[in-house]
Amino acid sequence: MADNEITMTSSRPYLVRAFNEWVLDNDCTPYIVVDAGLQGVQVPTAHVANGQIVLNISPGAVRGLVIGNGALEFSARFGGVPMQVFIPLQAVLAIYAKENGEGMVFGSEPGSPDPDGPGSGHDGAGQGAQEGRPSGRPTLKVVK
Repeated sequence: MADNEITMTSSRPYLVRAFNEWVLDNDCTPYIVVDAGLQGVQVPTAHVANGQIVLNISPGAVRGLVIGNGALEFSARFGGVPMQVFIPLQAVLAIYAKENGEGMVFGSEPGSPDPDGPGSGHDGAGQGAQEGRPSGRPTLKVVK
């Protein structure tokens, strides 16, 4: 088989696992940004804004976190109500440390949603960036 015929699996699950571990090793809180409009995403809809939800995935906030090659899942309480959360990994748009914004934004893999573009899986995906961010919302910083 020629090199140009090799199809690689998504790097996203490996990067999400690595960044989660890196953030925790640095005594910070890992947060993920999820495209809640993609098929298969099971998150508390009351907390979705502009088609996205930001979730704290630290060990103190969730139980049974599993970051598999196809999905990220855990159980957590939202407003005191327990819920099983299921997120296909293509719906994870970013992972970052709450304390300083260090992390990674995804969207460059073929077939994955673009966090700022029209192919993000729902209407109005770019509205948040156009209207300006609400105060107190974390910012993301690209790590090179």
